[in-house]
Amino acid sequence: MLYKIILVFLGLMVLVALVGRVLFPSALPRVLRKDKKPPVCDKCGRYLIGRKTCDCGGKAK
Repeated sequence: MLYKIILVFLGLMVLVALVGRVLFPSALPRVLRKDKKPPVCDKCGRYLIGRKTCDCGGKAK
């Protein structure tokens, strides 16, 4: 009986993870995303290397 409860719990956790990936794809790390284009800053257009944020801090012209 305990094994069934554990398996149901793990199955529900997998289901929650799959739904989360479908609803929030931007929350995935850059390595797991579908698009393989190099990431660029939305404000200044520079390539992002190794960090999640750009050095411009959103103060681009």
